[in-house]
Amino acid sequence: MSIAQQLRAIFDSERALRNAESELLQADPRQLEELLSQAVTEAKAERDPYEAELRLTRLADLCAQVPGDAMADAMLSILDEEQPGVRVQAAEALVDVAYDRYAEVARAIERALARGDDGPAMQELPWVLAEVAEPSAVPLISRFLQHRNEEVVASAIEALARLGDPGAVPLLKKLVNDPRVVTVEEGEEEFTSTLGELAAEAIESLTE
Repeated sequence: MSIAQQLRAIFDSERALRNAESELLQADPRQLEELLSQAVTEAKAERDPYEAELRLTRLADLCAQVPGDAMADAMLSILDEEQPGVRVQAAEALVDVAYDRYAEVARAIERALARGDDGPAMQELPWVLAEVAEPSAVPLISRFLQHRNEEVVASAIEALARLGDPGAVPLLKKLVNDPRVVTVEEGEEEFTSTLGELAAEAIESLTE
């Protein structure tokens, strides 16, 4: 096969993918929810990392196009993966959904908090909320400040600082003496800090 033929094959595959996706999304919503939820469960159990990433990144996009709490839960499940590429895709999908159907995403996050989830998703969700910046973002992100995992708390502190709402200051003041040490990424560098130091920096940025 020539390189020109290979390029045409890519175009043909992309066209076939779009057509198949369009047909799939016309299925009965309830059946589609069950199908996609099961597909997410199966993909997360896939032992081949390449196959798992391929399926989960595609499923994140598909779940985002189907309204409903089950699909919001499925996207949080996809976000709760160790593979960075999967988490990026799931976070972007959640942000897109939250701009249009914020209540679905907020309810899914509340359910995750109520369950006491402690996976990678919990470190990403404060940033999703800060990106969308709905009026309820501060009280919802503040619930992450009470999480038992200090890395989740650190994400919440930084997300509140990014949100820029001075209303978060009283919440952050409760952490200024917290001695727990976390690793913070800044660009390509990593450094350690206490939660108290992070909270103090966030307060300073919000009161300038």
